[in-house]
Amino acid sequence: MKIYLKLLITLCITGALVSCSPGKVYQFKKEVNEPLYREMNQTDTVSIAQMDWQEFFSDADLKNLIQSGLQNNLDLKMGIQRIEIAHSMLKQSKAAFLPDVRGGGGFKQSKMSYPQGLGNSKDTALYDIYANASWEIDIWGKLASNKRAFLYRLMQSESVQRAVQTQIVAQIADYYYQLLTLDKQQVILEKTIENMALDVKTMNRLKESNTVTGAAVVQSEANYYDAQADLPRIKREIREVENAINVLLGQAAQPIIRGSLDHQKSHYNLNVGVPSQLLANRPDVHAMELEVASYFEEINVAQRAFYPSLTITASGGFSSFELKDWFSSTGFFANIAGGLVQPIFNKRLNKTRLEIARANYRGKVYDFQKALITAGQEVSDALYSYESAAEQEQKRMVQIDKLSLAVDYTKKLLVYHSSTNYTDVLTSEQAYLGAQIQLTNDQLLKWRSVIKLYRSLGGGVR
Repeated sequence: MKIYLKLLITLCITGALVSCSPGKVYQFKKEVNEPLYREMNQTDTVSIAQMDWQEFFSDADLKNLIQSGLQNNLDLKMGIQRIEIAHSMLKQSKAAFLPDVRGGGGFKQSKMSYPQGLGNSKDTALYDIYANASWEIDIWGKLASNKRAFLYRLMQSESVQRAVQTQIVAQIADYYYQLLTLDKQQVILEKTIENMALDVKTMNRLKESNTVTGAAVVQSEANYYDAQADLPRIKREIREVENAINVLLGQAAQPIIRGSLDHQKSHYNLNVGVPSQLLANRPDVHAMELEVASYFEEINVAQRAFYPSLTITASGGFSSFELKDWFSSTGFFANIAGGLVQPIFNKRLNKTRLEIARANYRGKVYDFQKALITAGQEVSDALYSYESAAEQEQKRMVQIDKLSLAVDYTKKLLVYHSSTNYTDVLTSEQAYLGAQIQLTNDQLLKWRSVIKLYRSLGGGVR
């Protein structure tokens, strides 16, 4: 009865200490007052990041590729394992609140020599079975802070996983539009080669009629083979981009099913929302703040190392020289003890640990601030890149119309006017081909800017 009374008193004192334990909880940032977006309207709360990637991308083949990538990408699978590790660490931190209980048992047989056992039995046997328990009471909240730190790390791992997902979605889309652009360039080049083959035949007929010289024929042939020499490069780049997509899909190299660049629908309402939405929509920014929170809790843990720790230990069991008396009341034993241990001088370990924790925390705060600024820069760059690419595309189309007329005019002048030579035709054809190729690059830049803007705003998670 006295044992239970002492135990009750100990638990009451412990409860009183726990209720008085100091504690700080990290306050997450909710607003961004800095103008992260350059020269933009930051009052519109609508953001394209809130669109599901299946809604944002309209190409059916692209959506199939993204779906396959999200299911089979190896980086995402590795991320799942990192989340499992974080889950296990959190479970371990929760178990720290429980007592450490161990049990054991044994049998000991002793045989003493005649002088040692004089007056006693020379043969003795001892039967033991027991259990020990040790319980550290979290009177200052050290274990609670440690648990929160591991919880934040788990949440950080999950946010990092979502960040990888947004990156996978963006990379697959980016490679896909590179592939469509190369397909379009191949079509343009093959059509140009067909036209140049006709030019060679035309030059030969004109030479036979003494309209042009042999130099014009040779120049037309050189122009034809120059275009043909560029075709293997485009085919090689197509194969390389296909292989890059296959890596993202977690599969061996194989052809990629795809649509056409001419059938893609452009996005015109590229709303970026307000900077505060980056905190909620960008998983990498959120992961950075969760890391800040975990290091904040590390400071709490380091501070509480200066306080005394309360540990309760207890043991009990049965011990007897006779097997028949093993579990009797005479063989029962038990004890309980509680103690406070206050660190006084431990070679500056606690102070060093606290200084390191504070320095790590400040460093992570700076990393978080940098992540916010970088996110704002990425949004600004992507939107301006889209606007400039759209302007380039419009002007390039006008240029192509003019160059197409120039090619027709110079060819007719070559036939009907002696003042024009094949060099003029060659120059206009090369300029026309270059402008057509550059138009596809302008369109690719526009699409890549859209994809980059979507990712930089946090799109691709849903």
